[in-house]
Amino acid sequence: MTTTTAPRADGRVLALAHHAARAVLEGVLTRHGITFHQSVTLRAAAAAGGAPGRDALVGDVAGSLKADAALVSGVIDELVAAGLLEADPTDPAAPTDQADPTDQADPARVRLTDAGRATYDATAAESAALSARLYDGIPDEDLRVVGRVLTLITERANAALAAGA
Repeated sequence: MTTTTAPRADGRVLALAHHAARAVLEGVLTRHGITFHQSVTLRAAAAAGGAPGRDALVGDVAGSLKADAALVSGVIDELVAAGLLEADPTDPAAPTDQADPTDQADPARVRLTDAGRATYDATAAESAALSARLYDGIPDEDLRVVGRVLTLITERANAALAAGA
């Protein structure tokens, strides 16, 4: 482990850590043929369990990424086209006569396909292993302090965004 003089935490230090860790994550995602935004969307769908409403999923991901809802809706469309998400065929609002080609599942709810679950599980496992290596040797007390500070910064930034900053 490399030890350096501890700089004072500021936006640059946070950005450097974020971009370095994200570059490592991007390597994992690229091997599985998905983008960062797609990964966040798969994670949100998996965390929601079952078949989340599309609007709720868009809201969750847009809030996490500070991204436009239209962009996130496009990411969901990409995941559906790739066979990683699908309209929920078990949705109570979905027609039940599958012999009629006009009957389709309700697109208002989406769920992970088996391929989507496999992709999510594989990327989550690989990124967890990489994170463990990145955090290895950092005392738990230090990680808790960083967690508290980053949570506070996130809360303040979210409040500033909500206020129109």
